[in-house]
Amino acid sequence: MKKRKPQQPVKPAYEQKEKISLGSLMNEEILQKLKNTKKQLQENETKLKEEEEARIREEKRLREKNKSFEELLNESNISWKDFK
Repeated sequence: MKKRKPQQPVKPAYEQKEKISLGSLMNEEILQKLKNTKKQLQENETKLKEEEEARIREEKRLREKNKSFEELLNESNISWKDFK
């Protein structure tokens, strides 16, 4: 008996052609619209993060401002025994 040669898998016709990218298939106008939309979304996300950080800083500032004398005294690291 003859030895069988391993068969090479046959690639489908669509894989044998050049790799076609999505960008080359799309209209340039649509591609530009998508890029602009992506840029706007990134800017909005950055703006929201900055607003959130500002809100947190303001809350922290107000919390510090409204602390009672007792809270401030408890947080201080001064040893009052040193001054007696």
